[in-house]
Amino acid sequence: MATHAEQLTPPAVRISGLTRSFGARDVLDGIDLDIPAGQFVALLGHSGSGKSTLLRAIAGLDHQVTGSGELAAPQRLSVVFQDSRLLPWRRVLDNVILGTRGKDAAERGRAALTEVGLAGRERAWPNELSGGEAQRAALARSLVWDPELLLADEPFGALDALTRIRMHTLLRELWERHRPSVLLVTHDVDEAIVLADRVLVLDQGRIGLDVSVDVPHPRSYRDPLLGEYRERLFAALGVTEDVQGATT
Repeated sequence: MATHAEQLTPPAVRISGLTRSFGARDVLDGIDLDIPAGQFVALLGHSGSGKSTLLRAIAGLDHQVTGSGELAAPQRLSVVFQDSRLLPWRRVLDNVILGTRGKDAAERGRAALTEVGLAGRERAWPNELSGGEAQRAALARSLVWDPELLLADEPFGALDALTRIRMHTLLRELWERHRPSVLLVTHDVDEAIVLADRVLVLDQGRIGLDVSVDVPHPRSYRDPLLGEYRERLFAALGVTEDVQGATT
């Protein structure tokens, strides 16, 4: 149930009847979704279920959706993708502040790089960064806009396990410091329940499950309190117990 403050504060995202078709297939089939301001939400689903399609629709990158969707105004929005998408011909700081305006852009860019642990790498070229460093730079690029809504499309999917865990810690710390609304698209159940306070499962074009994760932070993958959530989410994804054991 929403708190009194949440009832008074407009949601960061409000979607009603959102539909997106590719040919004869409805990838999104009349989705209704509200994301309160400041909430950290994870979105799970099988490959091809429409997770990235929904994120792109919210970001305003897909103009062929039908239905209604709105962002709270004024709304500063940033998107982080699986690929850091750094321009190879620009140095790291120039990538981070690309498109920003104002005399303090470079100062804000350096501050963002410091926040993600890349102080001193401002003059590096993107090909001099590791995969984890490149994603840190991508997060810095999103922070420099001081976003009210951060959309993250499997941003850690290409990273090794250890780097991914470090990035999880960083993302959660950044969220606690800045408190944007976050929608994290992921295929990893553990990533979802360790990071997010609400987890959605997209199934056959609709939100098939909507779960609040009421476990204090910081969370550990081995926390027994997360076991029930893990089982519910795997079940919603149609994953058997044998496969669960192989993935944990």
